[in-house]
Amino acid sequence: MNCSISGEVPEEPVVSTKSGHVFEKRLIERYVSDYGKCPVTGEQLTMDDILPVKMGKIVKPRPLQAASIPGLLGIFQNEWDSLMLSNFALEQQLHTARQELSHALYQHDAACRVIARLKKERDEARSLLAQAERQIPMTASSDIAVNAPALSNGRKDEEPGYAGKKMRPGISSSIIAEITDCNLALSQQRKKRQIPSTLAAVEDVERYTQLSSYPLHKTGKPGITSLDICHSKDIIATGGIDTSAVLFDRSSGQIMSTLSGHSKKVTSVNFDAQGDLVLTGSADKTVRVWQGSEDGSYNCRHILKDHTAEVQAITVHATNNYFATASLDNTWCFYEFSTGLCLTQVEGASGSEGYTSAAFHPDGLILGTGTSNADVKIWDVKTQANVTTFSGHTGAITAISFSENGYFLATAAQDGVKLWDLRKLKNFRTFSAYDKDTGTNSVEFDHSGCYLGLAGSDTRVYQVASVKSEWNCIKTFPDLSGTGKVTCVKFGPDSKYIAVGSMDHNLRIFGLPSEDGAMES
Repeated sequence: MNCSISGEVPEEPVVSTKSGHVFEKRLIERYVSDYGKCPVTGEQLTMDDILPVKMGKIVKPRPLQAASIPGLLGIFQNEWDSLMLSNFALEQQLHTARQELSHALYQHDAACRVIARLKKERDEARSLLAQAERQIPMTASSDIAVNAPALSNGRKDEEPGYAGKKMRPGISSSIIAEITDCNLALSQQRKKRQIPSTLAAVEDVERYTQLSSYPLHKTGKPGITSLDICHSKDIIATGGIDTSAVLFDRSSGQIMSTLSGHSKKVTSVNFDAQGDLVLTGSADKTVRVWQGSEDGSYNCRHILKDHTAEVQAITVHATNNYFATASLDNTWCFYEFSTGLCLTQVEGASGSEGYTSAAFHPDGLILGTGTSNADVKIWDVKTQANVTTFSGHTGAITAISFSENGYFLATAAQDGVKLWDLRKLKNFRTFSAYDKDTGTNSVEFDHSGCYLGLAGSDTRVYQVASVKSEWNCIKTFPDLSGTGKVTCVKFGPDSKYIAVGSMDHNLRIFGLPSEDGAMES
């Protein structure tokens, strides 16, 4: 039974009651809706004249190729060939994608190498530019120190045989105002200053003992020459004869970073107030400024080459924006932290053999420098004038330290330690040297101004008193290094511990042990 319209077996057959013809339902519905008559007889026809025919489901016969085994094998072969062609096309696409990725990775690697080279060239150019800016004489202005002989003779300080100074930008009026404001603020605070309640008591200091010892520097060239403590982070920096400086986390007992770059021994190390910057001075005549990063490492930010002899001391100004260096070339330099620029370089009087130590007054208006010929010179930072000189020592001044109250100055030399009254400008007390051979290598007031530490053949702690009262030695730590020479001493935060360096390569911590053997905090 075939459809009268398509000639094929209908899937849903219907029959006309008028003509008896069989149609495919979907075809006759469309034809009737378009023409309204029977497609065979031409009679009028409506869908009411159409009746469905019930019949079994029509099963389409298999194609001729699937009716035999060779036909099925041919179908399978065609499907297999199609699959293999598709797989081959995918492999070709994968190979092409790998080649493109390899080329992209090569280009990326090449770009990274080019960027690294450009960064290196940029950093070298910046370094050369910074050195050139420090060396090229600048135009004279209201805030520039002018070398009169150089101007009158018309000669540059780079000319062979010329003995004139390099001209520096000078300490500008804005910097002087900043220093003055800092002085006024700190002076007002000092008048209201009270001894912190957390400061270690005298009875506790008397019971201090060695808590730990850390070998921080190479044993081939033993000797810690200097140390400093960042109180805000409890980090200790040490400088050594092995040409490196080491940053040590006191709380964890671990080395944080080793600063390498100097070619000779490190003679001085200093932190800024936050501990983000570290200054190192060396016998190689340079000063390096190290910048801390988030991962705890420190990178060299500036290399300062303004001195012509061994740099002996570095001291940070109270503003935390400037620092000064002292050298055996008989000059001290005043630097700006942010740029590493030497603002002024001040030469001492003729006949001096150079500076061996330096320290800023807590208020920041004066700078003290010790000389190799036993004099202590006090300078006005604003005018760079030598306002007074303390004499009386024997041998080079190894260390100087101002008391927090601003009234006392302690100086160390071969013949011992002298205490100076800055109000009356006179020596009011002397601590004799340990022995003629050792002398005193270090002297340091703690941050509260209540204790004074001395280092030589041993380490001693004195209780600070007034000019007329007795300064009592409350504790003596023997030299446990076996070298007979303690080189440096510093007080930790609130004097809860004392850090000592000596001519062996060990940093020793003295403090009050707790019940479980750890240091009390």
